[in-house]
Amino acid sequence: MKYRINPKNGDKLSALGFGCMRFAKDEQEVERQIIYAIEHGVNYFDTAYIYPKSEAILGRVLAKGYRDRVKIATKMPPYLVKKYEDLDKLFETELERLQTNHIDYYFLHMLTDVNIWTRLVNLGILKWIEEKKQAGQIINIGFSYHGGRDEFKKLIDIYDWEFCMIQFNFLDENRQAGKEGLKYAAAKGLPVMIMEPLRGGKLVTNLPKEVYKVWDKADVKRSPAEWAFRWIWNHPEVTVVLSGMNSQAMVEENINVASQAEANAFTEADFDLFNQVTDILNQKIKISCTGCNYCMPCPMGVDIPTCFSTYNDREIEGKTAALSKYIMQTSVKSQTSNASRCTKCGKCESHCPQNIKIRDELTTVTKAMEGFYYKPTRFLIKRFMRL
Repeated sequence: MKYRINPKNGDKLSALGFGCMRFAKDEQEVERQIIYAIEHGVNYFDTAYIYPKSEAILGRVLAKGYRDRVKIATKMPPYLVKKYEDLDKLFETELERLQTNHIDYYFLHMLTDVNIWTRLVNLGILKWIEEKKQAGQIINIGFSYHGGRDEFKKLIDIYDWEFCMIQFNFLDENRQAGKEGLKYAAAKGLPVMIMEPLRGGKLVTNLPKEVYKVWDKADVKRSPAEWAFRWIWNHPEVTVVLSGMNSQAMVEENINVASQAEANAFTEADFDLFNQVTDILNQKIKISCTGCNYCMPCPMGVDIPTCFSTYNDREIEGKTAALSKYIMQTSVKSQTSNASRCTKCGKCESHCPQNIKIRDELTTVTKAMEGFYYKPTRFLIKRFMRL
């Protein structure tokens, strides 16, 4: 197993992390996979309060003599924190489930914008974090993030975080926080954990046949999954890459790749392969936005690159998955940033290097992503989260 050093505290973390959101149904099989991973060098396990049964299963396995060999990462959902007392209630539940007295890497789960953080600060979370750290119950505090680049940078700068996690893969190099966000966080000295390296498997299965032909003609024969993982590990700014492994074969394959992959190891030929693959996939994209952010900020608060990115995902991930991402990334926040906020002022178009007719495309996004179900869904989510 290859390891990367946390620049904040010197922790030696396995390049491959075990994502625990979707365990196999058979708990005995899960236990075998977790123990195999630990015995072969994986020392970072990522779960969350809202992952069904995940914390409890992981806790039961690690209690069999493995707790001291790993770092546990878990997450508190901010939308369940309505008052100060909820912080302890949620945290104590997690400690009980995990059968531990401390969390090594504790996330604020899906921190969507600065306003959500401000709400938590007003509830007293700064005092709470300090108390937990003084007591040794929280070792490192950070946040996970889905959304646009600009808001990510604001969140990085608003507090002295000790780590963060973003979605990052070869297709999302310039989407969401993207490569620029990765480098920004790393430049601040933060270890960066990576989720969705395969986009939930979408970068591995059901791809256009032309993509498989590209991989097949490579001098070195690798599976699409291995190519995708190696692309991420080629970035020295990446600390841990999570994989939601739920079969023994998957665990073994990913550990094998993680034991070989190095940063800055790609050749020009390797990069050329990825350029060919992304060109093929981008042909399915309806709006040719590169995520450069020159169109931002929008006077009306529209997150234009995110609106376009989630709309484009309809062609690769399907309508339901894309819609879910659209709602989560533009509406599950105190100040919405969805396409229908556009007033067609045109300021954005004068800065777009791709000469995209942004106003027309935002109208297209609105029609496709904000049907009759959108407003009631957004209302219910925001009411539940008290945003």
